[in-house]
Amino acid sequence: MSKKKKRAKSHKRNEITKGIFSVLEKEPSKSFNYKQIASKLELLDTENRNLLIRRLGELRNEKRILENARGKYQAMSNGTFYQGKVDITARGNAYVVVDELDSDIFVSYNRLNRAFHGDIVEVDIFKKKSSKKPEGEIKRILERKKKRFVGIVDLQKKFAFVRPTDIRMYTDIFIPLENISKAKNGEKVLVEIMEWPDKAESPNGKIIEILGKPGDHHTEIHAILAEYGLPSAFPDEVEIYANSLDTSIKQEEVLKRKDLREFLTFTIDPRDAKDFDDALSFEVLDNGNFSIGIHIADVSHYLKPDSILEQEAYERATSVYLVDRVVPMLPEILSNNACSLRPQEDKYTFSAIFEMDVSGSVKNQWFGRTVINSNERFAYEEAQYIIETGKGSIPASVSIRNKAYSVNEETVNAINTLNSLAKKMRSRRMDSGAISFDKVEVKFNLNSKNEPEGVYFKEAKDSNKLIEEFMLLANRKVAAFIGMQKPTKTFVYRIHDQPDEEKLLALNSIISRFGHKLNLKDKKAVNSSLNKLLEDVKGKKEQNLVDTLAIRSMSKAIYSTNNIGHYGLAFDFYSHFTSPIRRYPDVMVHRLLQHYLEGGKSPSSEIYEEMCKHSSDMEILASSAERDSIKYMQIKFMQDHKDQEFKGVISGVTEWGIYVEIIENKCEGMVRIRDIKDDYYTFDEREYAIIGERTHKKYQLGDIVVVMVKSTDLVKRHLDFSLLGKPEE
Repeated sequence: MSKKKKRAKSHKRNEITKGIFSVLEKEPSKSFNYKQIASKLELLDTENRNLLIRRLGELRNEKRILENARGKYQAMSNGTFYQGKVDITARGNAYVVVDELDSDIFVSYNRLNRAFHGDIVEVDIFKKKSSKKPEGEIKRILERKKKRFVGIVDLQKKFAFVRPTDIRMYTDIFIPLENISKAKNGEKVLVEIMEWPDKAESPNGKIIEILGKPGDHHTEIHAILAEYGLPSAFPDEVEIYANSLDTSIKQEEVLKRKDLREFLTFTIDPRDAKDFDDALSFEVLDNGNFSIGIHIADVSHYLKPDSILEQEAYERATSVYLVDRVVPMLPEILSNNACSLRPQEDKYTFSAIFEMDVSGSVKNQWFGRTVINSNERFAYEEAQYIIETGKGSIPASVSIRNKAYSVNEETVNAINTLNSLAKKMRSRRMDSGAISFDKVEVKFNLNSKNEPEGVYFKEAKDSNKLIEEFMLLANRKVAAFIGMQKPTKTFVYRIHDQPDEEKLLALNSIISRFGHKLNLKDKKAVNSSLNKLLEDVKGKKEQNLVDTLAIRSMSKAIYSTNNIGHYGLAFDFYSHFTSPIRRYPDVMVHRLLQHYLEGGKSPSSEIYEEMCKHSSDMEILASSAERDSIKYMQIKFMQDHKDQEFKGVISGVTEWGIYVEIIENKCEGMVRIRDIKDDYYTFDEREYAIIGERTHKKYQLGDIVVVMVKSTDLVKRHLDFSLLGKPEE
């Protein structure tokens, strides 16, 4: 190449570099893809566009520009700023959580600069002399967590405001007349923020869905879904596509699979389950060992890549289990029919089959696509009856058929043998350092109008643990089968990091008030003492509090292609293989496993890592919605118990009041400090207590108190108690 051509190419490269910075720095709060930048720089030919793409990649690698989403670029800050996530408190101030800093950055309300809860922002740190913690000011909003909010309409003649119900959303939203839709004053709606003009006090928005009358059950449940951006129904085109699928069992497909229809097979699920995505088969081998199959619905057979159904399943990533309904990941034609392993029906499955000896050790394994026919469907209660009695005569009081019936001896023996093996596997798992979280689940008895008539607690018994252990076995062995291969192959793991030491120290401080103690010497000591703690508190007043605090001290389990093992289960390799009807990562696992069984090469991990992150994020949203629905139903339940006195445990202490969890039903509400009239109380952070200035009366975390319902607010999901004092000894 001549010097003249080299100079021309270098000049063009420099011009494009200058152009990139001019575009990004002109609007530093926005991000652009290469097409948008090319358009602004009027780069129309392929050669210059390719040079632009290369230069963007180079500048990103040199950390001169920021790629804040795949293929979207933004100017870097020139200051000494940090990026973090905004966590707005109930009082309107905020903390910015920055990964590389030891302490969160406090941001006062007047320095938020229009940032909302959950936004990714750039924050400038400064320190006041009177403050030990870093304080800062938000300089730029890099990424809005959400633009849609649930709120109440305040309708005027020519405009409206929507007052968000989320207490962390500090501004109302202005709605021009043309964007009000047909909303009426006082209705609950979903609004989308369109823009926030520089000189406007409030952002401008548009009402996109009318949810209904506040306090109405249907309205409030849909509001919970809307708040988290979760769907309440499938789009028509997705339903039409799903219903057009051929879900019949084809002989040519059966011939491609291992045919297991002649083997004893059954499902064990909750009494009210409609989707049965796992089944167990059992056979006694000639050598005295057992062939045990874990058979999982082959969702990937119907869920084709690049289809509209695939896109919808990926976006949802998980089913959402609210108190009165399930919002499924897949349409009913699949979740409750074609992919549900219903008895006496041929079904396509993906199976993990193990030869096990009497000690529960795996001697051989096989993975692949199969076809099964389940002989029987059991509820956990029915399987538990068989385990406890050793009998197959199921009484009407336990039966899901609402009448007594008999189970053959072969099936009874299979269930009891599986239970024996599960106990041995669980014992080995606990000896290896697994942590046993058997937290009490709150459930409601609902009438036909979805009104809560009672509260009960779901307890994991042997039948639940039987299924759990064999699902854990399949998940672990599938992950190890791929994870131990060389060279390393891309795979989707369920990982769980070790707990944060500071959180364990804080937990130790709290439980010491109940006479408990953790041994923090090393990992094995921590796990052993955690299990002892969880066992010691069973049936005691502090059980739910300690269980909750112990879980919070743990890291969150997530999906990732980077395997670090699963701390809580004490597994070096772990994945999710067993629930593809309700979890998208399981579909990814099925596809990758089949791909490798067929000799396929390892795909790029970057794409799968992005899908893992999305699945983890959606799982968090679903869990939050599920918790909110429980809170809503608890408040609804307590509305009818306003004249009763309840004993409760102080489950939280803050500067504005104490949280109390009622012992008999686990409903939690707040006693506001301003409502305690017998003294002036102040918050003592070191004591986890509020203390009266005159009487020195102390209400401390873990204390038992007596409360009555003061007020309930279904719209804001608030439950307030009046404090009657401590119970008489």
